[in-house]
Amino acid sequence: MGPMRIVLLGATGYTGRLTAEAMVRAGLAPVLASRRHDAVARLADRLAPLAPSTAAEPTIAVADVTDVSSVRQLIVSSDDVLVSTVGPFMTLGQAAITAAVQAGAGYLDSTGEPPFIRDAFEHWGPRAKDSGARLLPAFGYDYVPGNLAGAIVLSRARAAGHHPARVDVGYFVDGAFGMSSGTRASAAGVMLSPSFSFHNGVIGNGTGSGRTRAFNIGRDRKWKGMPVSGSEHFGLPEIDEHITDVGVWLGWAGRWTPAAAVAGQVAGGLASIPGATSVLGALGKRASKNTGTGPDAAARAKARTIVVADATDAVGRSVGSVRLVGPSPYDLTAELLAWGAVTLATHNVTAGCHGPVAAFGLEHLERGCADMGLIAVT
Repeated sequence: MGPMRIVLLGATGYTGRLTAEAMVRAGLAPVLASRRHDAVARLADRLAPLAPSTAAEPTIAVADVTDVSSVRQLIVSSDDVLVSTVGPFMTLGQAAITAAVQAGAGYLDSTGEPPFIRDAFEHWGPRAKDSGARLLPAFGYDYVPGNLAGAIVLSRARAAGHHPARVDVGYFVDGAFGMSSGTRASAAGVMLSPSFSFHNGVIGNGTGSGRTRAFNIGRDRKWKGMPVSGSEHFGLPEIDEHITDVGVWLGWAGRWTPAAAVAGQVAGGLASIPGATSVLGALGKRASKNTGTGPDAAARAKARTIVVADATDAVGRSVGSVRLVGPSPYDLTAELLAWGAVTLATHNVTAGCHGPVAAFGLEHLERGCADMGLIAVT
């Protein structure tokens, strides 16, 4: 393996800036890439003093995130790791994953968009095996904590002699939480996009929108989540072949979650109307032009990540539950991408598209997440 080289694409966006800062503070020297030279140069100047005295300063590069050849030029060798934060990914993310597969390089991204996640595993995964690329999509708050919690509850249940068949993962934010402009833009694109599920041992279409599920988030509080499509649908069966069903549930909306679930069901119905997806695509492109803003450090400090994984056996009996708590979603995403990049660069990960547990192993992932404040409390 050659010298470690990490390229951060979309460095001047909101998530990109947080990730760049996390990388520099950790002593990495990422190549900060963006489409505007002046913006990325200012970012590099601002971050340079944050680097430890023994670490090299970040460098910069200019690339068009929609042009495969432009992104491909950022990747010098197959030992490189490309980290993409260029959401909305369905609009802007294809060039980066294409370039990484062509180069046989390492790749992580911050997507939470179901169609992009499914495409990464089903379309790009086989191609990555052929080229030697190592793909780890959705390596942030979406959806590393759920993969970790699910793997922990599965491991504990099997160690206790149980036979889990289903895992349900709930994502929640305790405290005030504001969305970045990029998250809002991605949400606009996801609204009418196809979703998927893992049921009876196979990936299928749809999530059963309109339903909700309650999770115990601690201190006798039960919060509801609505069904979403996450990388857990691919990542958990990858590490446990006996799992037949995986559910992922999002509870950001608090008491409005049931209404949001119904709205999601209505939006899914609208997707069948001729021209509806074209209208939404136009709205998503419009929203993506206004990205780059989000909650400041003080606002992020008021939010805390809570993720719960419940395991049940084939007849629906509970065989275990795990609850993780950690930093705010955006801070956690930045730390995960920084940790994931260096870990992918320094570990022998099998070619293909993987969930985080299959890529790095449960013990190593759990220890790394604990170091950034994401820990199992039950």
